[in-house]
Amino acid sequence: MIQRFLFHRPQLAQSILDGLDGSGLIDYSAGLFLAAPRRTGKSTFLRNDLAPAATERGWEVVYVDLWTDRDADPGSLIDGAIVDALRRHEPRVKRWLKSAGIAEVWLKQTLRWRLHDEPRPEDATLTQLLQALHQAVGKPVLLIVDEAQHALNTEHGMNSMFALKAARDAMNLGPESDGLRLIFTGSSRDKLATLVLNRDQPFFGNQVTPFPLLGDDFVAAYTEDMNAKLAPGNTFDIGDMQQAFTRVGHRPELLTSVVKQVALELGAAPDLGRLLAQGAAEVEAGLWAEYEGLYSSLTPIQKALLDVLASHASGPAPQALFGEEASSRIARRLEAHGGDGPVRPQSIQAGLDALRAKGLVWKSGRGAYALEDSGLRDWLNSVPKGSATR
Repeated sequence: MIQRFLFHRPQLAQSILDGLDGSGLIDYSAGLFLAAPRRTGKSTFLRNDLAPAATERGWEVVYVDLWTDRDADPGSLIDGAIVDALRRHEPRVKRWLKSAGIAEVWLKQTLRWRLHDEPRPEDATLTQLLQALHQAVGKPVLLIVDEAQHALNTEHGMNSMFALKAARDAMNLGPESDGLRLIFTGSSRDKLATLVLNRDQPFFGNQVTPFPLLGDDFVAAYTEDMNAKLAPGNTFDIGDMQQAFTRVGHRPELLTSVVKQVALELGAAPDLGRLLAQGAAEVEAGLWAEYEGLYSSLTPIQKALLDVLASHASGPAPQALFGEEASSRIARRLEAHGGDGPVRPQSIQAGLDALRAKGLVWKSGRGAYALEDSGLRDWLNSVPKGSATR
């Protein structure tokens, strides 16, 4: 059986940490927003490279993935991660109180918390919790919120984003200039961008940074690891592996599935490159066929709306789909798809509601719309405007 391959990126981790503490080429001390398509190695990097490097640097790391429990409120998941971090240091606090038999403690002179209570005290703010954690550990706190765009789905989640901004401001000024560092990641650049692009968003003024995709060094290391498991003279060519990796969208998991399938084929050495290319092409075709199937089942107005949404580099503001200019663009796309009739706000809203019901379009709590899957936008933008599909 092919064992799991793990590729480390220590230089990238150190570069990001330097940016977070303000000593790097780019200053991320106000918060880092990283976007990358799903299954491109982002979360693996956070857990296996960035978090350990931050710990070695002497930081307290709090990691929460808002994708792990989609039934839970994102705000509650953030609360829980911070409280869990406080409880990890509970023995130290309890030692201070044991001799006096005290069952509760005041942290930062403002937060009274019975340590066995669940969950956090209702009157405790996220700023107070994070300040308490910073006080308990005596070192900077790094909070990583993976798949942060899910916080936009609920009022509690949005309030948590504003609260984290307040905590950042409170803990990074004066004597606690290194109190808190924040990383927010997302598999949808459109959604993540809503936190920074609009004036009414908590982190307005920040920028979304593309997460560097795995490249040639990964392919070289991965190929070497795979070839070590094969018979001499029956190995993969790095060039063939690179082409396959590109075709599966730089997604390590999909590349591994292709390699496993090739291994099952037990091809002779001359066949390995062909089998690898064939497997990668099948994966790519499957992804594209899924998008094409979804798209072809839509009504003309729904297709037109997706076209317009896909043309935005980031999620458009709510009014961008209902203004006069947007209506003209939607009308042109509607005509291209064989539709007719005037494009009224009611028909736009009905089309958006239908796309949301199909899981293709997402709406933030503040009314902005974006594509649910960034891969769909890539496919839409790759298909010629004049093609029969479009």
